[in-house]
Amino acid sequence: MSTAFYTDPACLNHATPEGHPEQVARLVSILAALEHRDFAGLDRRQAPMAEVAELLRCHPQDYIDRIRAAEPDAGNHQLDADTWMSPGSWAAALAGVGAVTAALDAVVAGEARNAFAAIRPPGHHAETATPMGFCLFGTVAIAAKRALDHHGLSRVAVLDFDVHHGNGTQDLLWDEPRALFVSSHQFPLWPGTGRAEETGPHGTILNVPLAPGTRGPDFRDAWEGQVFPRLDIFKPELILISAGFDAHIDDPLAQLALTEEDFIWITHRICDLADAHAGGRVVSALEGGYNLDALAASTAAHIRVLMERGA
Repeated sequence: MSTAFYTDPACLNHATPEGHPEQVARLVSILAALEHRDFAGLDRRQAPMAEVAELLRCHPQDYIDRIRAAEPDAGNHQLDADTWMSPGSWAAALAGVGAVTAALDAVVAGEARNAFAAIRPPGHHAETATPMGFCLFGTVAIAAKRALDHHGLSRVAVLDFDVHHGNGTQDLLWDEPRALFVSSHQFPLWPGTGRAEETGPHGTILNVPLAPGTRGPDFRDAWEGQVFPRLDIFKPELILISAGFDAHIDDPLAQLALTEEDFIWITHRICDLADAHAGGRVVSALEGGYNLDALAASTAAHIRVLMERGA
């Protein structure tokens, strides 16, 4: 078995204005880190472009049409205070969804034990018909719906440790009893959602707010005390990860204080749960992380654990 790694050059063609934190250099820095000999055994695969039918698993046609039409011929087009499009953004978004769904297919088929998708733009803030927080489409939520409706799985868990609440994933999976969505995040912080009492109509939403300044030991205690017991009860057949690394102590957009060691720890623990309930099946996708050095080091550490566990 192996760890499959999906990305596409199209993800480098989504350009944001100068000074924007969600920049092309994020993916460039990750790809450079993965040139180290430690990653020689990574099963690198070309991401396919997603079909519009995949987007329709979570988003209505009129929203998809609106996003496609918003792509400019030159320069940048602003969708909201934080979210922009450029020539190439539509293809980047399709490549991102294609990367995560292809990773899902490979893991479910047994071609790989686990997988990582290095993509941008990210996805976990995109709501049903609203782009926001740098995100256009709910990539991980779309993969969860594909796992359930195309592959026929009964229980899928989506785990989000990005520093910002995954409001989009929560919105897209809110009324989906077959998916357990878990988000740990700094609170209070943009987008302002993610309170513990937001549990969904089926009790399948678990939010774990963390105070500004939270360090590794308290982060680990929160996951051990609240998240992992819930996963043991839910018994997911597949685990999807929204892997945001902006909870790092050096990240400029928030005030949590995690390190690479904390990301190594949570990756191992998620793999432990996957081994217990899901045949080791884990699919992870890049979300946030805006200090380039911390992002590259944390992503590399995360993938290194996936490779160790996937061997």
